[in-house]
Amino acid sequence: MDLLLRSSIFLLIIMFLSPKTLSMRYEIHSGQMKCISEDIHPKSMTVGKYFIVNPNDDHHPLPASHKIIVNVMSPQGTMLHEAENVESGQFSFTASETGTYLACITAVNHKPETTLTIDFDWRSGVHFKDWSNVVKKSQVEMMESSVKSLLDTIVSIHEEMYFLHERGEEMHELTRSTNSKMALLSFLSLGVCLSVAGFQFWHLKTFFEKRKLI
Repeated sequence: MDLLLRSSIFLLIIMFLSPKTLSMRYEIHSGQMKCISEDIHPKSMTVGKYFIVNPNDDHHPLPASHKIIVNVMSPQGTMLHEAENVESGQFSFTASETGTYLACITAVNHKPETTLTIDFDWRSGVHFKDWSNVVKKSQVEMMESSVKSLLDTIVSIHEEMYFLHERGEEMHELTRSTNSKMALLSFLSLGVCLSVAGFQFWHLKTFFEKRKLI
């Protein structure tokens, strides 16, 4: 009984940690929308890619009627990915909450009605070594911009510290120069005071001698 319980717990842990894959190919008509849901745990990395299957030879471009609108939303309705009038795309995010995430694909309205074949691949879990190349370009650019901004901040802080260091040395030199001048001024003042005191003593002595008081 104890062995069975341990086995069940082990299987549950494996199921929880193993990455989930949702891969499908389906058809959708012009003006119609199809939503796909996925239950994702918080802090789970999620990546997905989609594209319209070319009904012609791969060497020929897709018809102008083959465009889709893609929206990926969190359980609270926050838009995580949005693309309009595209033929293919990819998305990635880290789930911030537990719940059902939705990916809705809408075929752009077109007359006459057209049938589109969509290839959709959605993966979530903890192992994505083979999916490092599907990160959205705008997110990479955002990260690059954040890194550059951080580097600029570091350089600015370094320059500010260097400036403060120079100012500190200047203030130290100014303080030392001021102290030297104050010391010299103090000696001069002392000399002047002694000279005035000596002159006053001599003047009083002469005055008293003339008056024959001493």
